[in-house]
Amino acid sequence: MATLVTFHAHPDDECIVTGGVMRKAFEEGHRVVLVVATRGEAGVVPDDLAEGEELWQRRVVETHASADLLGVARVEFLGYRDSGMMGDELNGQPGTFWTADVEEAAQKLAAILVEEDAQVFTTYDSFGGYGHPDHIQAHRVGMRAAELAGTPAVYQGMVRESEFREAFRFADMEEPPPLGEGAVPESQINVGVDVTKYLEVKRKAMRAHASQISEQSFFLSLDEPTFAHAFGTEWFIREGHGPATELDL
Repeated sequence: MATLVTFHAHPDDECIVTGGVMRKAFEEGHRVVLVVATRGEAGVVPDDLAEGEELWQRRVVETHASADLLGVARVEFLGYRDSGMMGDELNGQPGTFWTADVEEAAQKLAAILVEEDAQVFTTYDSFGGYGHPDHIQAHRVGMRAAELAGTPAVYQGMVRESEFREAFRFADMEEPPPLGEGAVPESQINVGVDVTKYLEVKRKAMRAHASQISEQSFFLSLDEPTFAHAFGTEWFIREGHGPATELDL
């Protein structure tokens, strides 16, 4: 049995980017650990929050529900605040993940990697997939933490933009704008894991984040074939290695 640690910026990122490989690892008998940098304080505030309930509390509950579906044995939050989208006034506020000292945050994450004796670790590519400041910071912190911990297999998760856009066209939806300057080219992807066997549970994990992923959202409004096309393979970069179709578990 090996240990897979996945590192994400916000609640719900785990099921979108790595939900399939997490469930796959669990079903193959491996230990799966989820670490989340923030509690998603800057997300969509739902209408049904109870009196006195804060968004982050709801999102923590949703994360644990998603984690249970994906076979996660341990969930940890690093305790930073959500920085909002790039250019948001939240970006520079003290306590946000974007303003965190990379070395300090990496040491927190590395301690978990060492404690778990993680053989495999996932974070984000250098652009954070789509340029979100917390995702970019997750790359910086994640890569440094893996270096400090000596984690042998490190994978940088990313969305394959061409497939994502194709799904929008299949669904007859307006395409998002290009990712822009700094986006990591698809040519750098060298690992693609087929997770079609786990798409039902991946979709259930998305539904567990009901405050952020509604039935009308892009993710859940897709029909099954289009959803499979968009999310049936999870893509990664593993530096210094050739093409692969599995994580090194």
